[in-house]
Amino acid sequence: MTQPGILELLSFGPGGWGNILLAGATMTILIALSGYATGAVIGVLGAWAKVRGGPVTRLVADVYTTVLRGIPDLLVIYLLYFGGSAAISAVGRLFGAEGFIGFPGFLAGMLAVGITSGAQHTEVFRGAFRAVHPGEIEAAIACGMPRGLRFRRIVAPLTLRHALPGLGNVWQVVLKESALVSITGVAELLRQAQVAAGSTGLPFDFYLIAGGIYLAISTVSSTVLHRAERHFNRGVRRG
Repeated sequence: MTQPGILELLSFGPGGWGNILLAGATMTILIALSGYATGAVIGVLGAWAKVRGGPVTRLVADVYTTVLRGIPDLLVIYLLYFGGSAAISAVGRLFGAEGFIGFPGFLAGMLAVGITSGAQHTEVFRGAFRAVHPGEIEAAIACGMPRGLRFRRIVAPLTLRHALPGLGNVWQVVLKESALVSITGVAELLRQAQVAAGSTGLPFDFYLIAGGIYLAISTVSSTVLHRAERHFNRGVRRG
């Protein structure tokens, strides 16, 4: 019996795995985007705490970034998934439910990716804000700009300009972290590749295909981020 070729494996018809792999890739992108957005919100708050906060908020932000950058991402997923399941099961028993109640795998993965990437976002935003020249902010103050307008027209755009390269690196890390979410049972790309490999006995083929899909997503993302960098750097003289 001859083994099917790559085109047959990727077909969307009967016997093909194209639909399943496409669904897995879509789930991977959803997890990465939701986790990245969550991490960005945490990062903005963490950067504010480090730059403008008091001693207590700075300490909390420092502890958060130190701890989250020092422990494995997989451990964070385990803690959220199994810890959340234990908490939900305990609450369920109070209302008469029996047995184990699992924490939603997608939610656990999204939160884990967001919390871990939030530590990296924090440092990216903090460094980007520090890179804004004080004279630019002082000029806005001298023009009589209110604080809100000053932030919207001066501080936020300049900070984002400096942060974009770092944010692109964080996105690439988040995209790879999304593969770890498969341990919660979420049918993302790597999980679907594992299922296909086990069903067909062709692990090398499907893991190679999954690697190609990850690379394609990463390449498209890099192109979009590069264009965003060029947009925000319009009019900037390069040395």
